[in-house]
Amino acid sequence: MQLITGKWVSQAISVAAELGVADHLKEGARSTADLAAAVGANEDALYRVLRALTNVGLFHEGDGRTFQLTELGQYLRRDVHGNLNGYARFLGEEHMWRAWGDLIHSVRTGEPAFDHTYGQPIFEFVGTCPPLAAVFNDAMTSISAGAAQAVVSAYDFRDVRKLVDVGGGHGYLVATILKAHAQVTATVFDLPHAAEGARQLLQAEKLTQRTVVASGDFFESVPEGGDTYIMKHIIHDWDDVRCNMILRNCRRAVVPGGKVLVVDQVVPAPNEANFSKLMDLEMLALTGGGRERTADEFRKLFAGAGFELTRIVPTEAYISVIEGRAV
Repeated sequence: MQLITGKWVSQAISVAAELGVADHLKEGARSTADLAAAVGANEDALYRVLRALTNVGLFHEGDGRTFQLTELGQYLRRDVHGNLNGYARFLGEEHMWRAWGDLIHSVRTGEPAFDHTYGQPIFEFVGTCPPLAAVFNDAMTSISAGAAQAVVSAYDFRDVRKLVDVGGGHGYLVATILKAHAQVTATVFDLPHAAEGARQLLQAEKLTQRTVVASGDFFESVPEGGDTYIMKHIIHDWDDVRCNMILRNCRRAVVPGGKVLVVDQVVPAPNEANFSKLMDLEMLALTGGGRERTADEFRKLFAGAGFELTRIVPTEAYISVIEGRAV
């Protein structure tokens, strides 16, 4: 029953994140009446949601319908480093929810449920829907915080001088790398709606003198002259044909002997429990051919684009850094 009703938990968490309940509990316990007034919710309905979420350890209920955050619940606060508030809101967003509701279409046809539900691919749709774009970008930034620090802790960037982040979103990964490695300069490359967010973040982090923000389509070209091209949660969005296009553009742009770093999950052996096997269903439902890949699949993908897979560096998070050298 717990497995079957998992969607109830996911949606309840998303509602709590959307209302910002955790932000209103950062100073300590508050009554449901106070919380409902603060977040604009029905008191009894909010109580029932928070009571349900005590089941999964996010809140603790005290006397008189009061609640406080648990250690786990702190990650729903927007001001906590590595928080997942944005990602929780994204998963409960109407467009994502409805597309997952049509997962059976993907399983029967191999086609993305999102395209079937909304009549166009998700990334095109996001570009025409500012409210969804805002939630999407917040979600990517949300999951980038912990992932970016894990990448910097696990991978040695000391030989990198000119980094190009392809599909770099709001620039959180680049900012984390630059703050840890003073020798690196970087270009953040993404679609225009994301590039503007990168400009704002890099300015706030006082990194504009070491960075360039560029916009464009990575299926057509990427900025030239980098010694290292990095892509976090990009390759898993696309089928092999389109991944080959992106990687070939990186191969043409990279300096001789340069490298590409793909930051994604690596699917392990059969029957080994791993988050990648569930995230793969997100790719199936939402993207046009996206998938999580095994080490052998990454090796073949790299080889087809002119890179040799040299190593896979695991991190303390759920992702790995898959390194390829230009050949």
